[in-house]
Amino acid sequence: MFNWPQYTYYIEMTLLVVFVVFFLIQLYYYLGIYLPLLFFKEDKSNLKQEPVSVIICARNEAQNLERNLRFVLEQNYPDFEVIVVDDCSTDNTDEVLGIYLTKYKNLKTTTIPLDRKFSHGKKLAVTVGIKSATNENLIFTDADCTPESENWLGTMQRHFLKKDIVLGYGGYEYSRGILNNYIRYDALTIAMQYLGFARAGIPYMGIGRNLGYKKSLFFQNKGFAKHYGVLSGDDDLFVNEVSNKKNTTITINPESFTRSVPKATWSEFFTQKVRHFTTSDKYKSFHIFLIGMESVSRAWFYTTLIILLTLTQYYKLAAIVACFRLLLQIIIYGIAGNRFKEKNIWLTCFIFDVISLFFNFVAYFSQAVRGKKNKWK
Repeated sequence: MFNWPQYTYYIEMTLLVVFVVFFLIQLYYYLGIYLPLLFFKEDKSNLKQEPVSVIICARNEAQNLERNLRFVLEQNYPDFEVIVVDDCSTDNTDEVLGIYLTKYKNLKTTTIPLDRKFSHGKKLAVTVGIKSATNENLIFTDADCTPESENWLGTMQRHFLKKDIVLGYGGYEYSRGILNNYIRYDALTIAMQYLGFARAGIPYMGIGRNLGYKKSLFFQNKGFAKHYGVLSGDDDLFVNEVSNKKNTTITINPESFTRSVPKATWSEFFTQKVRHFTTSDKYKSFHIFLIGMESVSRAWFYTTLIILLTLTQYYKLAAIVACFRLLLQIIIYGIAGNRFKEKNIWLTCFIFDVISLFFNFVAYFSQAVRGKKNKWK
């Protein structure tokens, strides 16, 4: 005879076990990756100031260059050059750069002419910039980025004495509104992941808004040869390919931060996310697992939580576990917001924690269905 109560008991116990397993996986990310990062103490013993080349690739970025380039050129550092690669621009980028050239002796420019054969993305521009660089130590940022400090360059290069790759934080400018808050939450979450795993000895990506590596490392690994056909990935795919525990370090010193202007509409931000996801399946398999497991465990945590709260006798236990995770989440994002100078992120982190699952899924699914390669902007 079919024993329905016993059958229900086994189902509920299975759901509870699944819930606890994915909760523990979430704890690994919060307590094993995020929290240690926030209390990371940098090695400040290297005070040697080696020559540095800053590389900025720009396509139709006249307005941003006019606004931001001087903050890079006027860094408090004794020996550096700034190389701006004008990549097929059709605006007045050349005029803006011409004005800067008359004022700053440490500025160098090079131009890639507008031509169909150059409609391939950013990697050629980065390669041209690297080949034009005089120095071994290279720092990369974007035309829409502003260093948070005049000591940005010095803080980033400090780590080159012992390491070949330096991963920095690139945040977004603050303004009021849900979109701005979500963009900054998204950037902070991604940063806690790639910086946190790098601190733990598992580097897997960097961001072009704030990244450094040695010129010799680039050419020893044949540049972007392994993923040249992918339009995106000049930053994350290269780091994913060549970084390891021994050659990579991070900096979360506030003087090393950069800030960018965030997208103004949800549509623009969604398009940006779709483009970013075009490289996600090109990472090493272990890295794909580590990144994907965070989202998968979070999705299953919420799914089983809802079922346990509404349909089982274990609703009290589920509620206690969920409240503990919520409190931990608010504390972690509160500390992270303070450490990375991100205002009010903790107030909405628990809401965006759920929203981001749907947003990122739709963005990832969208790029997978389209099967298109998106050009950089």
